[in-house]
Amino acid sequence: MAAISCHCALRSDYAPFSSSSSSFSGQDFRQSAPFSGIALSSSAISPTLRRRISCQTSSAISPSSSIDVKEKSGLKDFLHINDFDKSTILKILDRAMEVKALLKSGERTFLPFKGKTMAMIFAKPSMRTRVSFETGFFLLGGHALYLGPDDIQMGKREETRDVARVLSRYNDIIMARVFAHQDILDLAKYATVPVINGLTDYNHPCQIMADALTIIEHIGQLEGTKVVYVGDGNNIVHSWLLLAAVIPFHFICACPKGFEPDEKTVQKAQQAGISKIEITNDPKEAVRGADVVYSDVWASMGQKEEATYRQQVFQGFEVDEALMKLAGPKAYFMHCLPAERGVEVTDGVIEAPNSIVFPQAENRMHAQNAIMLHALGL
Repeated sequence: MAAISCHCALRSDYAPFSSSSSSFSGQDFRQSAPFSGIALSSSAISPTLRRRISCQTSSAISPSSSIDVKEKSGLKDFLHINDFDKSTILKILDRAMEVKALLKSGERTFLPFKGKTMAMIFAKPSMRTRVSFETGFFLLGGHALYLGPDDIQMGKREETRDVARVLSRYNDIIMARVFAHQDILDLAKYATVPVINGLTDYNHPCQIMADALTIIEHIGQLEGTKVVYVGDGNNIVHSWLLLAAVIPFHFICACPKGFEPDEKTVQKAQQAGISKIEITNDPKEAVRGADVVYSDVWASMGQKEEATYRQQVFQGFEVDEALMKLAGPKAYFMHCLPAERGVEVTDGVIEAPNSIVFPQAENRMHAQNAIMLHALGL
């Protein structure tokens, strides 16, 4: 599900989709750590324990040094899809398919997250995000902790930078589903463990990785396909655009006038010169020849007071049987869920044989497992 749509202009000094925002540089620090007056020499500590100690004791250092610590330890944040190159994205997707096949076979001895904990910060609720992350982390041997809005009140009761440094001392990885994109950037800046973007108002990278996995499973590849999104130019669209800046495919966003995606993000994707990018106000023309027709709710979380107004403005943008017929018999329908049946999509379309929304939902867990394995260097 998308969060509140991002139609306002981003800060001029803010480049959430710049790979430089996730670049790191190494820094050495001491290999011994005193605890309760007892100095632990590096020779007395196993490599695994030494790595955990170095990561957690480093939480007291400066923000720039905390980023250095992550690179030195082989740890990575996952904030924007285009922070990674094509080969890395495809490698993560291949790993997702491998681990998915392993879990589907009933194999339960692959436990790369054994002994690890994940803090899950939820500034806004979500069934799929919580269950997919928590279940996936558990199936691979780890333990996930749910921290709801009343548990932290990040930015209100406690500053984000303090939350990041405290949770880094307790956990091996942090996942956050927040409103402001700056919150995820600040978490990553101050945390000494990997930070996974579970959703912000600006983007939703884990969802689009699951979508890419689903398309590859059903079509055979993502490259060269035509993906048409019909609806609000929201955070889902932003992540599709950022993926199109890395992997070549044809992406069209068909939305009402005034509800287009962030202009800077569109330009970023177009200037990459990787994919064919189109923004249009004509859904009927857009879907012709589509491999995938994609939809999302018209009023996202934080916009429900606009629901009645949006239903009027978005007339003609419902994905119904007639629109899918224009797309062609081979077109698949996708939706990030939850769906408002009878609003942005008809019940008939979501229940049709070419609807792959539920395999898509399942793939959230498998894509995220692979993302976390990559983030932890496993």
